Amino acid sequence: MQKLLLIAIVVIGSFGFTWSGAQAEDKTLVPYPENYRSWQHLKTMLILPGHSLENPFHGIHHVYGNELAMKGQQTNNYENGATLVFDLLEYQEGGNAIAEGPRKLVGVMLRDTQAFASTGGWGFEGFAGDSKTKRLVSGDGSSCYGCHTAVASSSYVFAKYRP
Repeated sequence: MQKLLLIAIVVIGSFGFTWSGAQAEDKTLVPYPENYRSWQHLKTMLILPGHSLENPFHGIHHVYGNELAMKGQQTNNYENGATLVFDLLEYQEGGNAIAEGPRKLVGVMLRDTQAFASTGGWGFEGFAGDSKTKRLVSGDGSSCYGCHTAVASSSYVFAKYRP
């Protein structure tokens, strides 16, 4: 009886592990980029009212890249795993200064040429505000990709390396 119980526990445990492992292996979901603010900072940009990207990107952009993205910035050849993040914040004006306000979203580009072949080898995602789970990009990211085709010659990346 104990042997049968042990077998049942192992089988059920294996099923649960396999099922949760399968969820984690979904390569069509771009994961939240933990600790991205410790990555290399590429640039900062402020989009003001009247800019063509004002809706929805009005605010302060800080762009970060992981180690593989930084290598790609220098060679224009991004390896799988290269990740770029833009941290979009509202801004506040006062005292003759512009300062960061609340976070609007965290935008992510993840290089995986197999999983995201239909969007130039990049997966796109946006996470709302400070959430690590509330996703903003619907479908396969083709709406993001549509804008990034304007910079196809730089591997679909707007940010440029500046030594």
